[in-house]
Amino acid sequence: MKLVRFLMKLNNETVTIELKNGTIVVGTVTGVDVSMNTHLKAVKLTVKGRETIALDHITIRGNNIRYFLLPESLQLETLLVDDTPKIKAKAAGATIGGAAKKDKPIRKHKRPPPNPTRRQ
Repeated sequence: MKLVRFLMKLNNETVTIELKNGTIVVGTVTGVDVSMNTHLKAVKLTVKGRETIALDHITIRGNNIRYFLLPESLQLETLLVDDTPKIKAKAAGATIGGAAKKDKPIRKHKRPPPNPTRRQ
């Protein structure tokens, strides 16, 4: 399971996020998107070397996040279940990119006979 898919399941959990610039953000997750952009509510923001600021909502750009600190009470066993649908192969011998397997010869298709009514 990808990290982002796991984080997307953290709705309504209170987490602590440390940013790359040293800022600490504590809040309740309202959503995480595929770019790991994280939306929080009831936020306490502590910029490195400054006082804590209380905010109603904040959105953190995913590439600014150093790490998430999760609550101890979080049931990881249930969240880590990979429930993403699996992609099935189209045919038994299908390969990505349409390359032929080495043990099977490549069949050459016969050209259709020329059309006598067509001018050249």
